[in-house]
Amino acid sequence: MATAELAATYAALILADDGIEITSDKILALTNAASVELEPIWASLLAKALEGKNVKDLLSNVGAGGAGPAAAAGPAAAAAGGAAAEAPAEEKKEEEKEESDDDMGFGLFD
Repeated sequence: MATAELAATYAALILADDGIEITSDKILALTNAASVELEPIWASLLAKALEGKNVKDLLSNVGAGGAGPAAAAGPAAAAAGGAAAEAPAEEKKEEEKEESDDDMGFGLFD
């Protein structure tokens, strides 16, 4: 990441940490104070991307997006009982058949 882009990101984080609204003017003011040249278009794009979002919540929930549905699927699979256990066994048999075709020596690039 370029120095100017990184400086703009840090400026947005500083503003969010202080509870100040993130605007392109404020991002430019912070980057200029740090002696980093940043084109105004990048500051406005970053400000628009973060507009209306709580940056602290975004940072707190990094990687937590996929956990909800997986946790909910656990009880549903347990309720299905034996039917859920039989389905993976059938899939494994089908995969073995596909692999046996490869053993015959026929391939796409042969």
